[in-house]
Amino acid sequence: MTDVSMNAKKSEHMVVVGAGLVGSLWALMLAQRGHRVDVYERRPDPRTGSVKGGRSINLALSDRGWRALEKAGIAQKVRQIALPIEGRLMHAQDGALTFQRYGLPEATGLHGDPQCIYSVSRANLNRLLVEAAEAHAGVEFHFGHKCADVDLSKNVLELESPEGSSVLVQYDRLFGTDGAFSAVRNRLTRTDRFDFEQRYLEHGYKEVAMQPDALGAFKMQKDALHIWPRGEFMLMALPNPDGTFTCTLFAPYAGANGLDQLVDPADALVYFEKNFPDILPLIPDLTAQWATNPVSSLVMTRCYPWHHGDNVCLMGDAAHAIVPFYGQGMNSGMEDCSILSELLDKMNSPQDWDQTLSAYTAARKPAGDAILELALRNYIEMRDKTGDPQFLLQKRIEAKLAKTFPGRWLPLYSQVTFSHTPYQEALAAGVLHDRVMAEILAKPDIEETWDSDAVAESAMNALEHIQKSA
Repeated sequence: MTDVSMNAKKSEHMVVVGAGLVGSLWALMLAQRGHRVDVYERRPDPRTGSVKGGRSINLALSDRGWRALEKAGIAQKVRQIALPIEGRLMHAQDGALTFQRYGLPEATGLHGDPQCIYSVSRANLNRLLVEAAEAHAGVEFHFGHKCADVDLSKNVLELESPEGSSVLVQYDRLFGTDGAFSAVRNRLTRTDRFDFEQRYLEHGYKEVAMQPDALGAFKMQKDALHIWPRGEFMLMALPNPDGTFTCTLFAPYAGANGLDQLVDPADALVYFEKNFPDILPLIPDLTAQWATNPVSSLVMTRCYPWHHGDNVCLMGDAAHAIVPFYGQGMNSGMEDCSILSELLDKMNSPQDWDQTLSAYTAARKPAGDAILELALRNYIEMRDKTGDPQFLLQKRIEAKLAKTFPGRWLPLYSQVTFSHTPYQEALAAGVLHDRVMAEILAKPDIEETWDSDAVAESAMNALEHIQKSA
């Protein structure tokens, strides 16, 4: 048995389990506070291999994530590997295209550009964050180390080394950032009054890559998230800075349109010919990729509390794994970092850790539950509604309301993606907005009068009435 990290400490010894996006970012933020930080990760160093195991190769970065990166001082470096995405481009069954811009028409985002989300490579971002943290004095990464157990009474983490030997690490604070199947969280499930729930969506996904054209250019509009909504299933394509698109089929496992029916690449080809014929010429090696790329599941977790005492804390997917349909998985994990960091900024003395972690759980648990609900709702919106004329009309009305009544009507998507409004408050506002829009859309002449001042005033009156009666 190897015994490490037991020597006397000059500052608190922080141990982070999990060197993904949240873990490496949090390690950097801890080191910036003067702490000694050791990061343990069961997988190999992300700088030496490829990303494997059903994890999407690109992600959508928005305001909540940028806020944490700004606080850590590395946003400028991330901007260099990020590609702006200005809206959704819906592909109808008949080939018709409809573009729906993100954000508000007059609002601006980074660098004064229109509000947009940013596509960023998971692998490249992870490498950047690891390198930024490792370059900071006092941070050390240990790859190939699997968390075996945690002795909560002695503050000792037990790991399995790459050679198979047991490694004991004494810590002052332990942060579990080790993903949806967190070993740190698993240990907490064996403590008193710790609640945990895990469930899977009855839908899975499979990815294929669209390569650039012969000149290295994008084959489709590069500033859009492409969606082929088909009811209970959909295809989505997000551009990457290297000219590729990551194309993802989300579908139920069972049924006529299910992934279980598409094991044979020939069946997948027929499926795409029927449902997504316009994309086939752009992915000539579809069947070859289909034969080798895995089908991945979609897991969701909820737990409470997100801390144990004054020295163990869960962050990111370890605390709140969600489905990817709002593009907020990474952003909400990074927001965990910025919120906890801000709470630490207010801490009066080292003895306030218990109070700080309690405040962290109180702030973030409702947010975690809300963004899971929002993501599930957005999946239905993306696959069922984005091609629906009634839904598109609602979005036009909401855009007019946001422009006419700034500060009084902020669309749900803008609250989630382009603000720091707590997720639970955004969800509550979205429920009110849906009630208002149900009244407005029920007007018999709404398709002719939707752009009138009378309709806008009627919507705001309905909102005020609902708010007063709530």
